[in-house]
Amino acid sequence: MKSKTAKETLSITTKVVLPNDTNTLGNLFGGQLLAWMDVISSVAAHRHCKRVVVTASVNNVSFKSPIKEASIVTLEAKVSRAFNSSMEVFVDVYVEDHVTGERSKSNEAIYTFVAVDQNGGPIEVPKLVAETKVEKIRFEGALRRKQLSLILAGKMEPTEATELKKLFLGE
Repeated sequence: MKSKTAKETLSITTKVVLPNDTNTLGNLFGGQLLAWMDVISSVAAHRHCKRVVVTASVNNVSFKSPIKEASIVTLEAKVSRAFNSSMEVFVDVYVEDHVTGERSKSNEAIYTFVAVDQNGGPIEVPKLVAETKVEKIRFEGALRRKQLSLILAGKMEPTEATELKKLFLGE
């Protein structure tokens, strides 16, 4: 199975925040943003493995700043690491200034997807090759995030978390 680069998985979408997307303060509903991020990250995961993918978890969501009604929002998703059948996907969310066109990062999230076969069972996915500095940082952190998630879910003993032990114990 041929490895892929994060660039090959890049998925970008742009949305306008409409009145029905907002709460009573005129800010984008968090749930609406989560839905947009889920869709765009699933496209990135699909581009990586060319198979049906299902959301396994939303590992982290950071709501750095509110997104106002009428804002132009761009979401960029890339696979940060592929494991056996799962893929970690980072989503970066940017808001565009209406006057200058400058983009500022307002939110980010990390999703995990699993590739499945026609019966819904997990199937192997290609490995990922990180190229840029940011991609390498995210790639290296993915195993630690996965081990922490497995420990919290009761699927891994803390003593088995080799990457986390390195982080805390310097092993």
